[in-house]
Amino acid sequence: MDLKDVLATNLRRLRHERSLTQEDVAELTGLSSRYIGSIERARVSASVTVLGKLAGALTIDPCALIKP
Repeated sequence: MDLKDVLATNLRRLRHERSLTQEDVAELTGLSSRYIGSIERARVSASVTVLGKLAGALTIDPCALIKP
């Protein structure tokens, strides 16, 4: 499985577990909701900086986002 797919699956699952919308995550990270959606559809590769922002918004270790 491609890491983009792993990230997409984990981000969507973790976001839903916290009852957050893509817009909520976008606001917490300073990213656009379209970009969050693109990550969740595995259409873009997120940088390490973006992984850090996502992890901060979800209050998790960044490794949890790319762990299969």
